[in-house]
Amino acid sequence: MMKRSPFKRTSPKKRTGHNKAMLAACKDQPCYLRIPGVCIGGTETVVPCHANWPEYGKGMGLKAKDIYTVPGCFACHAWLDQGPASKVEKKNAWEASYQVWNSVREIKLAPKQNPATAVTVPGHVPAPN
Repeated sequence: MMKRSPFKRTSPKKRTGHNKAMLAACKDQPCYLRIPGVCIGGTETVVPCHANWPEYGKGMGLKAKDIYTVPGCFACHAWLDQGPASKVEKKNAWEASYQVWNSVREIKLAPKQNPATAVTVPGHVPAPN
């Protein structure tokens, strides 16, 4: 009888465009989608809502890159993914939210300057790197 080789485990596939920092930035944020009559507000159910359009990398079996996320409550996320609104209405709502969120996220994820190395000379402007 032939001896079987042990089952070989492979590491999980890394999703193209996966970025933990982009997803983590949504944590503890309010809902940015704020769909009237749908939004439940608060931060308890907020998750990253990915774009659902090919322009953002979404495709059959593919999720958009994590840079294309907006914090959204459970109800707004469900509306975006399965709601009765038209594709155009959903896209307009997501893109308007993304414009606001993107500028907030840039500030949130900006590298923090170490106070110990910061220049404290009044009137001195550091040279760009």
